[in-house]
Amino acid sequence: MEKSKFRFAVRKFQPFENAIQKIWESFCKERGLDIEAEFVAMDLPELHDAIIGRGGLKNGDWDAAHIVTDWLDEAYSSESLEALNPYLEAQNLNLEVWSNSLLEAQVFEQKEIVGLPFHDGPECLIIRKDLFESEEEQSNFYIQFGRPLAIPKTWDEFLEVASFFQRPDQNLYGTVLAGYPDGHNTVYDFCLQLWTRGGNLLNEKGDININQQEAIDALDFYKSWVNNNDIVHPHAKDYESVQCGLAFARGEAAMMINWFGFAAMCEVIEESKVKGKIDVAQIPSLEYTDSASLNIYWLYAIGKGSDKKQLAFDFIQYATSAESDKLLTLEGGIGCRKSTWHDAEINRIIPYYHKLEQLHLYAKTLPRTATWAKIAEYIDEMMVRAMTTDETLANILVETQEKIDKCR
Repeated sequence: MEKSKFRFAVRKFQPFENAIQKIWESFCKERGLDIEAEFVAMDLPELHDAIIGRGGLKNGDWDAAHIVTDWLDEAYSSESLEALNPYLEAQNLNLEVWSNSLLEAQVFEQKEIVGLPFHDGPECLIIRKDLFESEEEQSNFYIQFGRPLAIPKTWDEFLEVASFFQRPDQNLYGTVLAGYPDGHNTVYDFCLQLWTRGGNLLNEKGDININQQEAIDALDFYKSWVNNNDIVHPHAKDYESVQCGLAFARGEAAMMINWFGFAAMCEVIEESKVKGKIDVAQIPSLEYTDSASLNIYWLYAIGKGSDKKQLAFDFIQYATSAESDKLLTLEGGIGCRKSTWHDAEINRIIPYYHKLEQLHLYAKTLPRTATWAKIAEYIDEMMVRAMTTDETLANILVETQEKIDKCR
């Protein structure tokens, strides 16, 4: 049966879904188009399977999609993505409206550009500033710990602050995290724990090698964190990043390490109970180790097999305009244009929005490899084993590294 609808695979998240529907309606109205569109929202594993695993972008099932930088090498090597260069050149589009940090991952051989920035926001520490600034909380914390209550800079300080704010009877918990194993959340947390302990994902040969002492320490800390009922939200093991962010927006945690976008979301969604009460800061580290962040971003991409490529590009061009980028932000996503980062209205609503530029300065990226999805799956399995079993962490690492080595 011939496909007539414009089909777009969407990362499932209500602000994304709301924004893209509004942008499409505005696009059609402005261009005088009468085209039916189908925006299908999917969680991460389902989305990956739909657009790459089952070849949806390659065979024309999907005209366009949201795609995360983790998946780009796999998608490119499977010839799933349309190069945008001819379209960009025809429109003479200026890519300098975005930071260089949002223009690198999607460039491949012969400088082929396969996507334009959609949603960003590096990982950071998100805190309830109203709790940290409360004179009563400051006094009680000093009595208990003998030091001023402050945004934690080290992991030891983080644990102390989390334990102080653990109040189940008030439905307030010291911290909440996304422990659900979907190939992303726990993987990112592992990387952050590794980096903030001075470890690296790559060895001197440029190969992924996690069999190191810093990785053992990272696993040990994460295991004790997620299983510690004296500091963590009771549903931490079940939440993925969106659910984690929504729990924070409901006022159920004093701190979380999550994407910047979930901090911004707290200022704009109706159900948020913490508007005007939060701030962002650098992620804690060991005392003599630098902080780190993770720069993973989402893109608009066109399917190689689409028969509506020009329409798809026209829509993506419209969706990445300054107006649409700002609309996405106001809906609860994170606009990627520099103009949005420094927009006066946006910074009135989200007072820390301008900090995005600073967060990008120390954000790291994941290794570019077509086998990353499989490697992430192995790291995910490693994290689950570490969290839920009494196996020796060193042995878990060795076995995981053996699997990773076979992906080369």
